[in-house]
Amino acid sequence: MPELPEVEVTRRGLLPHVVGRRIVHVTVRHRGLRWPVEPELEAHLTGRVIGRIERRGKYLLLECLPAPAGEKSPAPGDDAPGWLLVHLGMTGTLRVYPDAPPAGAHDHLDIALAPPDAPGAPQDHAAMVLRFRDPRRFGAIIWTPLAEAALSEHPLLRRLGIEPFDPRFDGAWFHRLTRGRSVAIKQALLAGEIVVGVGNIYCSESLFRAGIRPTTPAGRISLARYDKLAAAVRETLTEAIARGGSTLRDFVGSDGSSGYFQLDCLVYDRAGEPCRVCGTPIRQIVQGQRSTFYCPHCQH
Repeated sequence: MPELPEVEVTRRGLLPHVVGRRIVHVTVRHRGLRWPVEPELEAHLTGRVIGRIERRGKYLLLECLPAPAGEKSPAPGDDAPGWLLVHLGMTGTLRVYPDAPPAGAHDHLDIALAPPDAPGAPQDHAAMVLRFRDPRRFGAIIWTPLAEAALSEHPLLRRLGIEPFDPRFDGAWFHRLTRGRSVAIKQALLAGEIVVGVGNIYCSESLFRAGIRPTTPAGRISLARYDKLAAAVRETLTEAIARGGSTLRDFVGSDGSSGYFQLDCLVYDRAGEPCRVCGTPIRQIVQGQRSTFYCPHCQH
């Protein structure tokens, strides 16, 4: 499943190709995603200009500005900025194509984009296609007319924890929100209510770097150890983003490239192999139906 690094890699890859372009037309081939794609989506988007591309947890947020004066307008009443929320689900990708190949069975949505700053160009002329592909259809494409100030209150976003690169995220944040909690720290990390984006791979890797056993009750971890964990989370995610994310099944970046962070994992998917630090065999357990990997010597 694409996690925060993979989504951030996608966001950064889209920026130079998508921002500032007018949406010429939208083609929805399959509406049966995780939540049905609304029938009015094409009307809401056509004629708008893509502004910023933000990320909240594992959601991509595409700002869709009203059509410029004198050009094709969006649906009646859509005269204010709105946002397109995109979730990649378990196998989704969002890619740009200068010359899009014929759509396949799992290519569910195309957004055709006009050339940037092309005065006088025909409004129906597309220079690039932004394509959403998802073999398992657990992803989502959702339009919301909420203003930016209210976007954090969207039902899909309002319960998300703090971003790991937020300046407020530190050991004290972890420590304060885990007092009295008996849940294992691995599960607390995965839940996304304390901090978002630390997926299964990155949980195992961050806990190893911090020297914390994944089964340790979250409420028993000291402030000093949480300081190490917060730093390890940032370090792990930063490295994963720099390396293009982790290649998991069908994940590729916006340009089709695969990530390779997983090649350098310290514990994840290395059960029985020697720890890269101490040589002790890495162990694998199951927590919440997800595999966890750790070193019994380095993590306590």
